[in-house]
Amino acid sequence: MRDYDDITSFLGEWGPFQWTIFIFLSLSTIPNGYSGMAMVFLSDTPHHHCSLPYLNSTGSDLSQALPMEEVNGQLDYSRCTRYTWLNATETQFGNETERCLDGWDYNTEQYISTIATEWNLVCGDAWKVPFSLSVFFMGVLTGSFVSGHISDRFGRKSLLFLTMAVQTIFSLIQVASVNWEMFSILYFIIGMGQISNYIAAFILGNELLGESFRLAFSTLGMCVFYALGYTVLPLCAYFIRSWRILLLVLTLPGFLYIPLWWFIPESPRWLLAQGRLKEAEDIVRAAAKKNGVTPPSVIFREEDSAKLMENDTDHHEISYTYLDLVRTSKIRNITIVNVIIWFTITISYFGLSLSTPNMSGNAYLNCLLSAVMELVAYIGAWLLLKVTSRRAIISSTLLAGGTVLLLIQMVPENFSSFSVGLAMVGKLGVTAAISVIYISAMELYPTVVRGMGMGVCSMSSKIGSVISPFLAFMGTYYKALPYIVMGLLTLAMGLLSLLLPETRGIALPEDLSQVQPLNWCCDRGEPAAEPKAFKGDQLSAEDGNVQLKE
Repeated sequence: MRDYDDITSFLGEWGPFQWTIFIFLSLSTIPNGYSGMAMVFLSDTPHHHCSLPYLNSTGSDLSQALPMEEVNGQLDYSRCTRYTWLNATETQFGNETERCLDGWDYNTEQYISTIATEWNLVCGDAWKVPFSLSVFFMGVLTGSFVSGHISDRFGRKSLLFLTMAVQTIFSLIQVASVNWEMFSILYFIIGMGQISNYIAAFILGNELLGESFRLAFSTLGMCVFYALGYTVLPLCAYFIRSWRILLLVLTLPGFLYIPLWWFIPESPRWLLAQGRLKEAEDIVRAAAKKNGVTPPSVIFREEDSAKLMENDTDHHEISYTYLDLVRTSKIRNITIVNVIIWFTITISYFGLSLSTPNMSGNAYLNCLLSAVMELVAYIGAWLLLKVTSRRAIISSTLLAGGTVLLLIQMVPENFSSFSVGLAMVGKLGVTAAISVIYISAMELYPTVVRGMGMGVCSMSSKIGSVISPFLAFMGTYYKALPYIVMGLLTLAMGLLSLLLPETRGIALPEDLSQVQPLNWCCDRGEPAAEPKAFKGDQLSAEDGNVQLKE
């Protein structure tokens, strides 16, 4: 059959139509940047201690009513226990301690309210704070399972706008949550919508844009606009200290995306695969008009659509399964190494992002710096991909990031700003590696199992994201511990990534026989054959998948 890119080459590569798609689809990912990370401020736990309703009437002070405990190497009043009050006695307080029977008093210097202060998610219930975010990531994991099937059945555009509506509507309902259970259930649904929206936008963009636009869209478009959404979060949170109002303000912009329905078309590729030839041709003719070019009298032929439908049927008749990802030693090794790396660096990525309140200094500034590091990482990775190998970028950024994370524990307490700087450099390295490991993995898997291979990698990263909130939670008790764990994990992945075969400038493998071996001897493995020319800095729409954001 004729190649779709060849058929539509008369549109050109950089016309108004392509720029419209690039900008509007990239804009759709901005809410993804803050919907999950908003928990940094929505659930932060301020300083607190047991409520002491009898304290004023006794004339005693906190030192008599509360025991002392060590937190991050410093003595402070206990957060979860108090001395027993001996009513009508001269000593007033005994030596025995008890739990906070009258609730807690919270410091309101930074927050008017968070979900932790509203529902007392402290002490015995403190685990509910990181678990709330884990529930969100469980929703992301579930969404990544179902979104592909919905997209193939009902279309990319339908899924995109449906899931943006899910995010917006259920976030509005979440604002009115009456308890933690309701908040968490809604957060699960929002997580499903968030990843499905991202996947739909990614696939739709890759199928609508030409080859020269796709790599820029995948990095400078989707990733950079995601980071811009992350940047918006601390700016809003700084001025809005009530969790309900902050969540409402972050949700309302979702309604601004409604007009995009009339500017973003369905994928003509998908329409052709569904046999809807006239609709596909109408979209391409509208694109030609927008670009100021004259389309041919006949753009698509009946056989183009028929052949796509036939190929789609044939594809499902081929008996490739997930077992093929471990069938031969070469692809089994590729799968194992990628799964370990994706799982581990996702823990480090979200662990660093969620640890900003535990860092020394201003929590809002730390979060802003973390977001800026993402912008720098994505732009830097895009530039490096043009001049050097995938493996070199992945291993060097992970090794550098892991090293600086381990150095944080050695920084004296009075040099706290330096430790924050090291954490940001670590975040820069991990984020850059994430953006490149996705491209590397996509190029390593052969066409016949590429979707399944990327799906397994994506699932392993989602499992890592479910665990990451508890890693950040450890920092509330010992600040350096998360950085030690993340540093060791990141360093180990930097070394493990040296085993990955190089894919830059090498033809995409088509079947299992063309999978490259691991780089055991530090030599660049060659594929068994080069079935098609591949431009190392370009992504094909058929090979597109979603990055670790989710």
